[in-house]
Amino acid sequence: KTRTSAGSLPSGRSALHWRLTHCLQRPHDPTHHHELTSLFECPVCFDYVLPPILQCQAGHLVCNQCRQKLSCCPTCRGALTPSIRNLAMEKVASAVLFPCKYATTGCSLTLHHTEKPEHEDICEYRPYSCPCPGASCKWQGSLEAVMSHLMHAHKSITTLQGEDIVFLATDINLPGAVDWVMMQSCFGHHFMLVLEKQEKYEGHQQFFAIVLLIGTRKQAENFAYRLELNGNRRRLTWEATPRSIHDGVAAAIMNSDCLVFDTAIAHLFADNGNLGINVTISTCCP
Repeated sequence: KTRTSAGSLPSGRSALHWRLTHCLQRPHDPTHHHELTSLFECPVCFDYVLPPILQCQAGHLVCNQCRQKLSCCPTCRGALTPSIRNLAMEKVASAVLFPCKYATTGCSLTLHHTEKPEHEDICEYRPYSCPCPGASCKWQGSLEAVMSHLMHAHKSITTLQGEDIVFLATDINLPGAVDWVMMQSCFGHHFMLVLEKQEKYEGHQQFFAIVLLIGTRKQAENFAYRLELNGNRRRLTWEATPRSIHDGVAAAIMNSDCLVFDTAIAHLFADNGNLGINVTISTCCP
């Protein structure tokens, strides 16, 4: 069961109450705003304790994620049960703007606690994940480290130079889900070319082709790409703005924001089981 304590505050109540009152009297003072948000720091992970805010019996706070992993309060070693809501701190939290968790890497936004999770999921300053399709590689790091990671951990990926190349996917008749990946370097940037084959339902396979920029969304807006299948007096073309690797391949496929074709189409353009895709990268006029 959860007990509610409408006026309870963390231990050292009189000192905390004075700090809280002092900060709220000058809400626009940056120093006092920082002091105010620091009252919500989790003592375990140093992230913010956000509503619903629970306290131990002595009044100490810990974030909900850490609380689930603990058997006792990290501050006083007291019991964490029964759960006690701290409505006073929840009310204060609703009046405070919290920094993005990626403030240390450059994000300057401050947000209401209800907006933080959604923003942080798409924040430009969050760590980059390995852009290779599939879930086998769990690497994360800065944008500047992505190419170094690909060169050392994914050495099988070929890089071609130039704005107009042919992306050759071999053995497209291989069973099951298959990914083909190649890098293209031009205009001082690196682009990842991905062809992914999925079985959408039994017996029906689809191919998804897309170009990703090893860069930010803002940088991606400076480029356009064209994918073209040619052969047997037929042509299939797709033109679009490349996606940032922050968005990833899965999001593009989910939204069909890529070149999509089925097995029958693939065979019209394939040569002995190999499919060549002409890839052209161009810059957009400012």
